Amino acid sequence: MLAFAEGTSCTTTDPPLADSYRALLCRGELEGVGAASAHAVESLAMLERDLPIIDLERLASRDSRESKACADAMARAASEWGFFQVVNHGVGRDLLEEMRREQAKLFRLPFRTKDKAGLLNGSYRWGNPTATSLGQLSWSESFHVPLPSISREDCDYGKLNSLRGVMQVVADAMSRVAYTVAGTLAENLGQEAGGGEPVFPAGCDGTTCFLRLNRYPACPFAADSFGMVPHTDSDFLTILCQDQVGGLQLIKDSHWVAVKPRANALIVNVGDLFQAWSNNSYKSVEHKVVANSKAERFSVAYFMCPLSDSPVGTYGEPSPYKPFTFGEYRRSVRDDVERTGKKIGLPNFLKRSTVHGLD
Repeated sequence: MLAFAEGTSCTTTDPPLADSYRALLCRGELEGVGAASAHAVESLAMLERDLPIIDLERLASRDSRESKACADAMARAASEWGFFQVVNHGVGRDLLEEMRREQAKLFRLPFRTKDKAGLLNGSYRWGNPTATSLGQLSWSESFHVPLPSISREDCDYGKLNSLRGVMQVVADAMSRVAYTVAGTLAENLGQEAGGGEPVFPAGCDGTTCFLRLNRYPACPFAADSFGMVPHTDSDFLTILCQDQVGGLQLIKDSHWVAVKPRANALIVNVGDLFQAWSNNSYKSVEHKVVANSKAERFSVAYFMCPLSDSPVGTYGEPSPYKPFTFGEYRRSVRDDVERTGKKIGLPNFLKRSTVHGLD
C-alpha cells in the first residue's frame, strides 16, 4: 500500500478529490492494478504544438479572396485537427480577465457552499462520483450553467453580485464567435443561409447552449491523475478560453500532443454532432487535461447545443449515421458510461452497427 504524505487532504475550498483518489487507488491495488497502470496518463515528455491560427478579421475582409482563404483554412483545421485557435475574435481581453477574477472568487467559496447551497441553480460538479478507477477520475470542479438561467431572477449568485453580468456578457460574446465559426464551416460544405439568418445548426437559438466555468486545483498526485479524463465533446462546437497554465492535450496523428497556450486566442473544437452533420468531414477529436502539481488552472467553455428533440441531420446524403436527436445521443452516452464507465458516442449511431470505430 502506498504511503501518503501528510497535508494532501482537501482544504475547505477544494472538493474532496484526494479522498476519491485514495479510495480508487486502494480499490485498484486490491484488484491487482497498480497506480501506474490504472489509467492512460503518459509519463514521457509530451510534444507541445501550436494549433492552427485563424484570424477572424480576415473572414470579414471586403476582399473575397481573403475571406475565402480564411474560410478554407478554418475548414482544413476542422478536418485535419478538429481543433484550432481564433484571434481577433471580438471577445475583449479585459472582459476575459474580469471573468477570470469573478471565477476565482466563485471557486474560493467553501466546498460545502458550492456543493450544497444551490449556487447558480445547483450547477456545481466535481470529480466524477461514478468513477470506478483512477482512469475515470477528473481532478477538477465546475459550474455547468444553461444560458437562460444566467439572467433569471431566481438564479442564486450568493454574495457574488457582479458575477451575473460578467457571465452574461461573456456568454453573448462567445455565442457570436460560435455562430460565426459554425456558419463558416457549414457554408464550406455548401450549406445555404435562409432569410438572412443561418439555418445551421438547427435547434440552436442561444437559449439551448451552456457556459461552463472550470477550475483544476493543484494536484499532489499529478503524475498519476487527469485534470479532465479523455473525451470528445457531445455538442456541435465548443469555444474555450484557457489561462496560460496549460495542460490541454489532444490526439493528433494517433499521438497525444500538448496544446501550447497562446495569449488572446480562443480555442475552438468540433463536437460529435458537427462530425455527424458533416458526414465525418470535420473531426470531433479526443482530448484531455493533465493535472498540475504546482498551479491551479482556470478555463471558461461555451458549448453550442441544440434542443433535446432536435434532429442532428446532415448537410447531404448519403450519411454514415442513422437519424438521431440530441436527446437520444445524450441518453446513449449516459447509458454507456453507466454500463461500461466509458463513452462510446458516434459509433453507436453508424448505419452499419459497430463500436470499434468509424467506417
